[in-house]
Amino acid sequence: MNHDSNLLWLSVSPHLKCFDRRLLAQLVKTHPIRTWEYSQTVDEPCCIDSVVEALHEYVSDRAALEQRSGQPDYKVHLLGHGISGVVALMYARCYPKHVASLSLLSVNAKPAVNWQAHYYALRQLLPCSREVILTQMARMMAGHQPQRFSKALAQLLANDLDSSMSLHSLAHDVEIPIGATDIPLLVCNGEQDSIVQAQRAALWRQCMKPGDRIWQCPEGRHFFHFHHAKLVSKILTEHIHNTEQSHAQSKISQQNSQLSQVSAS
Repeated sequence: MNHDSNLLWLSVSPHLKCFDRRLLAQLVKTHPIRTWEYSQTVDEPCCIDSVVEALHEYVSDRAALEQRSGQPDYKVHLLGHGISGVVALMYARCYPKHVASLSLLSVNAKPAVNWQAHYYALRQLLPCSREVILTQMARMMAGHQPQRFSKALAQLLANDLDSSMSLHSLAHDVEIPIGATDIPLLVCNGEQDSIVQAQRAALWRQCMKPGDRIWQCPEGRHFFHFHHAKLVSKILTEHIHNTEQSHAQSKISQQNSQLSQVSAS
Protein backbone atom coordinates (compact mmCIF):
# COMPACT_ATOMS: atom_id res chain seq x y z
CA MET A 1 0.00 0.00 0.00
CA ASN A 2 1.29 3.51 -0.83
CA HIS A 3 2.32 5.65 2.10
CA ASP A 4 0.45 8.66 0.68
CA SER A 5 -2.94 7.11 1.39
CA ASN A 6 -4.74 5.37 4.20
CA LEU A 7 -7.82 3.25 4.83
CA LEU A 8 -10.48 4.91 6.93
CA TRP A 9 -13.56 2.96 8.03
CA LEU A 10 -16.48 5.15 9.07
CA SER A 11 -18.80 4.17 11.90
CA VAL A 12 -21.69 6.48 12.77
CA SER A 13 -24.01 3.77 14.16
CA PRO A 14 -22.48 2.75 17.52
CA HIS A 15 -25.08 0.04 18.18
CA LEU A 16 -24.50 -1.67 14.82
CA LYS A 17 -20.70 -1.52 14.67
CA CYS A 18 -20.53 -5.05 16.07
CA PHE A 19 -21.33 -6.22 12.52
CA ASP A 20 -18.17 -4.51 11.21
CA ARG A 21 -15.62 -6.27 13.39
CA ARG A 22 -15.15 -9.45 11.35
CA LEU A 23 -14.49 -7.46 8.19
CA LEU A 24 -12.09 -5.09 9.93
CA ALA A 25 -10.23 -8.08 11.36
CA GLN A 26 -9.78 -9.38 7.80
CA LEU A 27 -8.77 -6.04 6.29
CA VAL A 28 -6.14 -5.31 8.91
CA LYS A 29 -4.26 -8.45 7.86
CA THR A 30 -3.22 -6.73 4.62
CA HIS A 31 -3.77 -2.99 5.17
CA PRO A 32 -3.29 -0.55 8.01
CA ILE A 33 -6.77 0.75 8.80
CA ARG A 34 -8.19 3.43 11.06
CA THR A 35 -11.77 3.74 12.30
CA TRP A 36 -13.52 7.08 12.61
CA GLU A 37 -16.52 6.92 14.94
CA TYR A 38 -19.30 9.41 15.51
CA SER A 39 -21.81 9.26 18.35
CA GLN A 40 -24.98 11.33 18.34
CA THR A 41 -25.58 13.16 21.62
CA VAL A 42 -29.05 13.49 23.13
CA ASP A 43 -29.29 17.27 22.67
CA GLU A 44 -27.64 17.38 19.25
CA PRO A 45 -29.83 17.78 16.13
CA CYS A 46 -29.59 15.01 13.54
CA CYS A 47 -27.81 16.61 10.59
CA ILE A 48 -25.62 14.72 8.13
CA ASP A 49 -23.88 17.97 7.12
CA SER A 50 -22.55 18.36 10.67
CA VAL A 51 -21.20 14.80 10.58
CA VAL A 52 -19.49 15.43 7.24
CA GLU A 53 -17.86 18.58 8.66
CA ALA A 54 -16.68 16.70 11.76
CA LEU A 55 -15.15 14.07 9.48
CA HIS A 56 -13.49 16.77 7.40
CA GLU A 57 -11.89 18.24 10.49
CA TYR A 58 -10.40 14.83 11.31
CA VAL A 59 -9.18 14.15 7.76
CA SER A 60 -7.68 17.65 7.48
CA ASP A 61 -5.79 17.17 10.74
CA ARG A 62 -4.47 13.80 9.55
CA ALA A 63 -3.44 15.29 6.21
CA ALA A 64 -1.58 18.12 7.92
CA LEU A 65 0.23 15.63 10.16
CA GLU A 66 1.22 13.42 7.22
CA GLN A 67 2.39 16.42 5.21
CA ARG A 68 4.71 17.43 8.03
CA SER A 69 6.07 13.88 7.88
CA GLY A 70 6.91 14.26 4.20
CA GLN A 71 3.75 12.86 2.58
CA PRO A 72 2.24 15.78 0.63
CA ASP A 73 -0.20 13.62 -1.35
CA TYR A 74 -1.98 12.11 1.64
CA LYS A 75 -5.52 10.94 0.85
CA VAL A 76 -7.94 8.50 2.47
CA HIS A 77 -9.66 5.42 1.12
CA LEU A 78 -13.13 5.83 2.63
CA LEU A 79 -15.23 2.77 3.49
CA GLY A 80 -18.57 2.50 5.24
CA HIS A 81 -21.68 0.36 5.65
CA GLY A 82 -25.25 1.66 5.63
CA ILE A 83 -25.59 5.23 6.84
CA SER A 84 -21.83 5.32 7.46
CA GLY A 85 -21.43 4.70 3.74
CA VAL A 86 -23.85 7.55 3.04
CA VAL A 87 -21.61 9.85 5.11
CA ALA A 88 -18.61 8.63 3.09
CA LEU A 89 -20.44 9.39 -0.16
CA MET A 90 -21.45 12.87 0.99
CA TYR A 91 -17.89 13.58 2.13
CA ALA A 92 -16.45 12.48 -1.21
CA ARG A 93 -18.92 14.77 -3.00
CA CYS A 94 -17.93 17.74 -0.81
CA TYR A 95 -14.18 17.12 -0.50
CA PRO A 96 -13.03 14.95 -3.44
CA LYS A 97 -9.41 16.17 -3.21
CA HIS A 98 -9.04 14.41 0.15
CA VAL A 99 -10.33 11.01 -1.03
CA ALA A 100 -8.36 8.33 -2.91
CA SER A 101 -11.23 5.86 -3.32
CA LEU A 102 -14.73 5.18 -2.07
CA SER A 103 -16.18 1.81 -1.04
CA LEU A 104 -19.89 1.76 -0.13
CA LEU A 105 -21.53 -1.26 1.49
CA SER A 106 -25.33 -1.61 1.61
CA VAL A 107 -25.92 1.88 0.22
CA ASN A 108 -28.76 2.58 -2.20
CA ALA A 109 -28.37 4.60 -5.38
CA LYS A 110 -30.95 6.78 -3.62
CA PRO A 111 -28.69 7.12 -0.57
CA ALA A 112 -31.33 8.19 1.94
CA VAL A 113 -33.37 5.02 1.36
CA ASN A 114 -31.89 3.02 4.22
CA TRP A 115 -33.35 0.59 6.76
CA GLN A 116 -34.73 3.42 8.89
CA ALA A 117 -36.63 4.80 5.90
CA HIS A 118 -38.23 1.35 5.48
CA TYR A 119 -39.03 1.23 9.18
CA TYR A 120 -40.82 4.59 9.25
CA ALA A 121 -42.72 3.73 6.07
CA LEU A 122 -43.99 0.53 7.74
CA ARG A 123 -44.93 2.47 10.87
CA GLN A 124 -47.18 4.67 8.78
CA LEU A 125 -48.70 1.82 6.77
CA LEU A 126 -49.25 -0.90 9.36
CA PRO A 127 -51.33 -0.81 12.57
CA CYS A 128 -48.56 -2.57 14.48
CA SER A 129 -46.43 -1.74 17.48
CA ARG A 130 -42.83 -0.61 17.18
CA GLU A 131 -41.64 -3.94 18.61
CA VAL A 132 -43.55 -5.98 16.01
CA ILE A 133 -42.21 -3.92 13.13
CA LEU A 134 -38.63 -4.05 14.42
CA THR A 135 -38.90 -7.83 14.73
CA GLN A 136 -40.07 -7.97 11.13
CA MET A 137 -37.24 -5.64 10.06
CA ALA A 138 -34.71 -7.92 11.77
CA ARG A 139 -36.04 -10.89 9.76
CA MET A 140 -35.94 -8.89 6.53
CA MET A 141 -32.37 -7.77 7.11
CA ALA A 142 -30.82 -10.99 8.40
CA GLY A 143 -32.96 -13.72 6.84
CA HIS A 144 -33.48 -17.04 8.59
CA GLN A 145 -31.47 -16.93 11.80
CA PRO A 146 -31.81 -18.48 15.27
CA GLN A 147 -34.48 -16.75 17.34
CA ARG A 148 -31.85 -15.48 19.77
CA PHE A 149 -29.98 -13.73 16.95
CA SER A 150 -33.15 -12.14 15.53
CA LYS A 151 -34.24 -10.93 18.95
CA ALA A 152 -30.82 -9.39 19.63
CA LEU A 153 -30.83 -7.69 16.22
CA ALA A 154 -34.29 -6.22 16.84
CA GLN A 155 -32.99 -4.72 20.08
CA LEU A 156 -29.92 -3.30 18.34
CA LEU A 157 -32.17 -1.69 15.73
CA ALA A 158 -34.30 -0.17 18.49
CA ASN A 159 -31.19 1.26 20.13
CA ASP A 160 -30.01 2.60 16.79
CA LEU A 161 -33.33 4.37 16.26
CA ASP A 162 -33.21 5.92 19.72
CA SER A 163 -29.65 7.17 19.94
CA SER A 164 -27.84 7.14 16.58
CA MET A 165 -27.83 9.75 13.85
CA SER A 166 -30.90 9.34 11.66
CA LEU A 167 -31.97 10.86 8.37
CA HIS A 168 -35.64 10.20 9.07
CA SER A 169 -38.44 10.39 11.62
CA LEU A 170 -42.19 9.81 11.65
CA ALA A 171 -42.66 13.46 10.74
CA HIS A 172 -39.83 14.06 8.29
CA ASP A 173 -37.91 12.29 5.52
CA VAL A 174 -34.60 13.41 4.05
CA GLU A 175 -33.82 13.03 0.36
CA ILE A 176 -30.28 12.84 -1.02
CA PRO A 177 -29.82 13.19 -4.79
CA ILE A 178 -28.84 10.19 -6.89
CA GLY A 179 -25.29 10.40 -8.14
CA ALA A 180 -21.77 9.12 -7.74
CA THR A 181 -18.56 11.17 -7.51
CA ASP A 182 -15.34 11.76 -9.42
CA ILE A 183 -13.64 9.37 -6.97
CA PRO A 184 -12.99 5.70 -7.93
CA LEU A 185 -16.09 3.96 -6.63
CA LEU A 186 -16.95 0.43 -5.50
CA VAL A 187 -20.54 -0.36 -4.49
CA CYS A 188 -21.05 -3.64 -2.61
CA ASN A 189 -24.51 -4.96 -1.81
CA GLY A 190 -26.01 -8.23 -0.68
CA GLU A 191 -27.69 -10.20 -3.45
CA GLN A 192 -30.67 -10.90 -1.16
CA ASP A 193 -30.79 -7.58 0.66
CA SER A 194 -34.42 -6.43 0.87
CA ILE A 195 -33.34 -2.95 1.98
CA VAL A 196 -30.93 -2.32 -0.89
CA GLN A 197 -32.78 -4.23 -3.58
CA ALA A 198 -30.72 -5.85 -6.33
CA GLN A 199 -32.80 -4.42 -9.18
CA ARG A 200 -31.84 -0.90 -8.10
CA ALA A 201 -28.26 -1.56 -9.21
CA ALA A 202 -29.37 -0.14 -12.56
CA LEU A 203 -29.71 3.27 -10.90
CA TRP A 204 -26.10 3.09 -9.71
CA ARG A 205 -24.89 2.13 -13.19
CA GLN A 206 -26.59 5.16 -14.70
CA CYS A 207 -24.37 7.53 -12.73
CA MET A 208 -21.13 5.55 -12.66
CA LYS A 209 -18.06 6.45 -14.68
CA PRO A 210 -15.64 4.05 -16.41
CA GLY A 211 -13.72 2.03 -13.83
CA ASP A 212 -16.44 2.17 -11.17
CA ARG A 213 -17.83 -1.19 -10.10
CA ILE A 214 -20.88 -2.80 -8.53
CA TRP A 215 -20.44 -6.13 -6.74
CA GLN A 216 -23.23 -8.20 -5.23
CA CYS A 217 -22.38 -10.69 -2.49
CA PRO A 218 -23.89 -14.10 -3.34
CA GLU A 219 -26.60 -15.00 -0.80
CA GLY A 220 -25.72 -11.86 1.13
CA ARG A 221 -28.27 -9.79 3.01
CA HIS A 222 -28.02 -6.37 4.63
CA PHE A 223 -25.12 -7.31 6.92
CA PHE A 224 -23.36 -9.41 4.29
CA HIS A 225 -19.98 -8.05 5.41
CA PHE A 226 -20.53 -9.80 8.76
CA HIS A 227 -21.48 -13.20 7.36
CA HIS A 228 -19.04 -13.12 4.41
CA ALA A 229 -16.19 -11.07 5.86
CA LYS A 230 -13.32 -12.86 4.13
CA LEU A 231 -14.85 -12.58 0.66
CA VAL A 232 -15.82 -8.93 1.15
CA SER A 233 -12.32 -8.12 2.38
CA LYS A 234 -10.89 -9.61 -0.82
CA ILE A 235 -13.18 -7.49 -3.01
CA LEU A 236 -12.38 -4.29 -1.09
CA THR A 237 -8.65 -4.98 -1.14
CA GLU A 238 -8.70 -5.50 -4.91
CA HIS A 239 -10.49 -2.19 -5.41
CA ILE A 240 -7.99 -0.30 -3.24
CA HIS A 241 -5.03 -2.02 -4.90
CA ASN A 242 -6.33 -1.20 -8.40
CA THR A 243 -6.92 2.41 -7.39
CA GLU A 244 -3.40 2.80 -6.04
CA GLN A 245 -1.89 1.13 -9.12
CA SER A 246 -3.78 3.52 -11.37
CA HIS A 247 -2.68 6.47 -9.24
CA ALA A 248 0.97 5.35 -9.35
CA GLN A 249 0.87 4.92 -13.15
CA SER A 250 -0.73 8.34 -13.55
CA LYS A 251 1.96 9.89 -11.38
CA ILE A 252 4.74 8.25 -13.42
CA SER A 253 3.16 9.42 -16.67
CA GLN A 254 2.91 12.95 -15.30
CA GLN A 255 6.57 12.93 -14.24
CA ASN A 256 7.66 11.58 -17.64
CA SER A 257 5.67 14.29 -19.35
CA GLN A 258 7.32 16.97 -17.24
CA LEU A 259 10.79 15.53 -18.01
CA SER A 260 9.97 15.53 -21.72
CA GLN A 261 8.95 19.17 -21.55
CA VAL A 262 12.18 20.08 -19.71
CA SER A 263 14.27 18.16 -22.26
CA ALA A 264 12.50 19.83 -25.17
CA SER A 265 13.17 23.26 -23.74
